[in-house]
Amino acid sequence: MRTTASVLHLDLDAFFAAVEQRDKPSLRGKPVIVGGVGGRGVVSTASYEARRFGVHSAMPMHEARRLCPHAAFLAGRFGAYREASGIVMGLLRGLSPLVEPLSLDEAFVDLATDPDRDLTPDGLRAIAADLRAAVVEATGGLTASVGLGSSKFMAKVATELGKPDGVHLVEPGDEVATLAPLPARAIPGVGPATMERLAKLGVATIADVQALSERELVRELGKASGEGLHALAFARDDRPVVAEREAKSISVEDTFEHDLTDPAEIDRIVDRDAALVAARLGKARLFARTVTVKVRLPDFTTFSRSQTLHGATDSADVIARLARGLLREVDVRVGVRLLGVGTAGFTTAAQEELFEVEASGPVVEEREASPVRPRYEPRWQPGADVEHAEHGRGWVWGSGLGRVTVRFETAETGPGAVRTFTLGDPALTLL
Repeated sequence: MRTTASVLHLDLDAFFAAVEQRDKPSLRGKPVIVGGVGGRGVVSTASYEARRFGVHSAMPMHEARRLCPHAAFLAGRFGAYREASGIVMGLLRGLSPLVEPLSLDEAFVDLATDPDRDLTPDGLRAIAADLRAAVVEATGGLTASVGLGSSKFMAKVATELGKPDGVHLVEPGDEVATLAPLPARAIPGVGPATMERLAKLGVATIADVQALSERELVRELGKASGEGLHALAFARDDRPVVAEREAKSISVEDTFEHDLTDPAEIDRIVDRDAALVAARLGKARLFARTVTVKVRLPDFTTFSRSQTLHGATDSADVIARLARGLLREVDVRVGVRLLGVGTAGFTTAAQEELFEVEASGPVVEEREASPVRPRYEPRWQPGADVEHAEHGRGWVWGSGLGRVTVRFETAETGPGAVRTFTLGDPALTLL
């Protein structure tokens, strides 16, 4: 275990919504909800103003509209999000060659790579403060929460304690006391199924887990899960920060003529695809550390959920079980148009897992618009960038009945005027 809090975790605050507020001055300080804007859409990100009304990611959009009807509901601009993410990841790579991105808005950094770096608590807080200031300046105002700890787990916990727009450092020696009051769900891999089993032992917080013996946890959860959970409850986590290497993956995807709604049929397809992926891994003599599921809903909202093992596998059984677990957190009752199972993070040797499959590393989720648009999907999506020959740059406020309403403003202009045009106006162009 590290003797310094030299693992940094950065999480951009309410990232998609924050980019929209940055670029749309009239939305600053107001509720903003990004996601699938169709009748069966799902929330990708809600601004903190919207979260006060109970809106959260993965919530059905119709529920978000009920809770916060006065919010701005935007379809998302993934080019803008990727551009901002690239800027932030570049800043992190300026700190260390060991940067492990988890998603567009989140990454770990190993600060111990520079032998001359000041890794005292004061030195680390100064690094975090400088980094956060650099993020604000380089991205035009986006904020980040930063956590510092002696392991990846503790750095992630520290970030959660520092949100939003803050820094939190857990000093070596304070880990167990810091964890104690947190809910047991704060431990990676403790999902609903595991929590239900832990509840039988009277567990609600991590302090309750700490009060149990390793033997009791093994008896209830199995050897690997019980030992792994006991280790993390006492902050024992020696996973390294692994730099992103050349992007490689092995995956199988199915697009369906009719949306799937039967859970049993969906599980059968996951099992089949996992077997195909495992066969390709075996042929390539590779083992995968990360398993991903990709789901496209009827409104073409696309989810990618991934989880990294504390080892590596080429087992169809392991891949299928983990993929099914990832899929359970997505509301597929509205139907599934596309389903995929994939693996990444390859090694040439299997490694012993710290956890059973259902208790692996943290789940990473991304939501993105499909590059394919259904014929019924409106082209003038709310939030999309436009340009008018006379009025300049703006964004789609709304559209319908052959008209489109545009607010003309950019990040630099301040709140702008709203005007309505016919959809065929030759002076108006989607960017």
